[in-house]
Amino acid sequence: MRIVALIIMVIPGVLAGYGIKLMRDMLFGILQPPFPALWMQFVGGLLLFIGGLSFVAGFIFRRDSKRKKVQKRFQR
Repeated sequence: MRIVALIIMVIPGVLAGYGIKLMRDMLFGILQPPFPALWMQFVGGLLLFIGGLSFVAGFIFRRDSKRKKVQKRFQR
């Protein structure tokens, strides 16, 4: 069961890392093949980063709220 949870956490983490790489490449002027313009590459990287980060944060928050390790105002 823990290996499944690890895989669930690794995939969005890799996507967020790729998003950071796309944003960094845009700052240095390196255009990646699927994007026709640098600004599109930055927006795509930003969406990947925000999506991956929010999934990991939501996963951790849900797990902690089930175990009652969050503050009172976040408990259901």
